[in-house]
Amino acid sequence: MAAFRRTPGAGRRFVVAGVLCVALGAVAAGIHASTDSPTSSSTAAAGQIPREPSRQELSLLHEAGQILLRDCMRRKGFKYQPVKENPVPEAREFPYVLDDVTWAREHGYGTDVQQELSELRKTDANQRYFRGLPAKRRAAALTAANGSRPLTVSAKAPDGMLFQRSPKGCQSEADATLYGNLQQWFQAKVTADALTELRRARVTEDPRFAEAVKPWAACMRAANHPTTSPADLRTATGSRRSPLPRNEEIALAVTEAQCAHTSGLAKTARALDQQYARSLARQYHAAVRTYRELQLNALPRALALTKNADTSP
Repeated sequence: MAAFRRTPGAGRRFVVAGVLCVALGAVAAGIHASTDSPTSSSTAAAGQIPREPSRQELSLLHEAGQILLRDCMRRKGFKYQPVKENPVPEAREFPYVLDDVTWAREHGYGTDVQQELSELRKTDANQRYFRGLPAKRRAAALTAANGSRPLTVSAKAPDGMLFQRSPKGCQSEADATLYGNLQQWFQAKVTADALTELRRARVTEDPRFAEAVKPWAACMRAANHPTTSPADLRTATGSRRSPLPRNEEIALAVTEAQCAHTSGLAKTARALDQQYARSLARQYHAAVRTYRELQLNALPRALALTKNADTSP
C-alpha cells in the first residue's frame, strides 16, 4: 500500500524525490549533494525567508522522525529499526557534471557505492522482518505505517502534480508530532522537493550552461573520450551491456572531473545553480518560508526526542 497517490496535472512533469512514503522493506539510502549551510539565526524578520537548517540539524530531524516511527510501529505490534539518514557516507550526487577529482579517483562513477547500497538493502533488518511476515500481517504492517484510505491530506507540486496521503498511520503521526501541522508540512515538503528538480532542469536548459559544456566536450575529446555532454556520457556508460573495468571507470571519471574544472563548466554550473535557487525561493516564497519554519521550529522537539529515546532494539 502506497503512502501517497500522485495525480497528473498541467505543466512540466518531473520526479519528486523523498515524498514521505514508508515501505517497511526499504532502506533509506539518502544521497546528498554537498552544500554549505548558512550560520545565521534561526529566526527571520517578517517577510524574510528563514535560514536553511544545517546538515547536522537535518540529521537530527531525520533521527527524531525515525524514533517516532519506530515507537508508533511498536505500539501497533510491529518491529521497525530506525534507518540511518545516509548509510553510505561516500554516496554523492553530481546533477550537472562530476566535478570532484578526489572522489572520482576513489570511486569512479560510484559503482562501488551502489554495490554497497545494494548489499545494505539485501541485509536490511526491516526488509528481512517484513518479508518474513505472513501475508495478512504484512498488509497490516503497511497499513500501520502508511495509514488507510481515504487519502485526505493533499499537496500540489509546482508542475500541477497532485500528491495525496492518509492522515493516519505511523508516518503521518510521526510527521504531525515533529512538525506540528501535517497538511502544512506535506505541502511545503512536496514543493521544496520539486524545486530541487526544477532548479536543476533550469540550469541544464540555460544557454549559458550549454555554452559551458562546449569547452568541456572539447577537453574530453582531447583526452580521447569523445562525447557531447555529461548527460550523454552518463547515458553511454550506463547503457553498456557490461560495466567498464574498474580502472577504466576511474580514469574516465577523473578525466570528466578534471575537464569540469579546466573548462569552467563546474564554476558555471555552480553559479547557475545558486542563481536559480535564489530565484525559485523568491517565486515560491511562501512555501519555502513555511518549510524552513516548520523544520527550525521542530528542532527543540527533535533534540528532546533523541535525548530521551529508548535505545533498546
